[in-house]
Amino acid sequence: QVQLVESGGGLVQVGGSLRLSCAAFGSGFSIGAMGWFRQAPGEQRDLVAAIISGGRTNYADSVKGRFTISRDNANNTVYLQMNSLKPEDTAVYFCNALARISDYDIREYEYWGQGTQVTVSS
Repeated sequence: QVQLVESGGGLVQVGGSLRLSCAAFGSGFSIGAMGWFRQAPGEQRDLVAAIISGGRTNYADSVKGRFTISRDNANNTVYLQMNSLKPEDTAVYFCNALARISDYDIREYEYWGQGTQVTVSS
């Protein structure tokens, strides 16, 4: 099993910055792609940014140029640097990871963090 632990959410004013972190814990696993999703009240959960183990990234159009995703493969940690925050960025942010849990099982399993609240006040 893989546990994802997030940190770094909070309250910030418009134009401010926050950095989210998500660390994967467990044993015997190999992390593939990692990413961040967000969900505002009454809305669906949407992809914000993703990064594969080789470093290639993908961003939602709404955050391009403002958010940066990065990862530390040695520590199984993914980060989301959020700059120039807007009120519409307010949501619960969820860490997501695909992981193999055994050398004898080629399947990747999907894991989610518990979510961290980001609130941008105007």
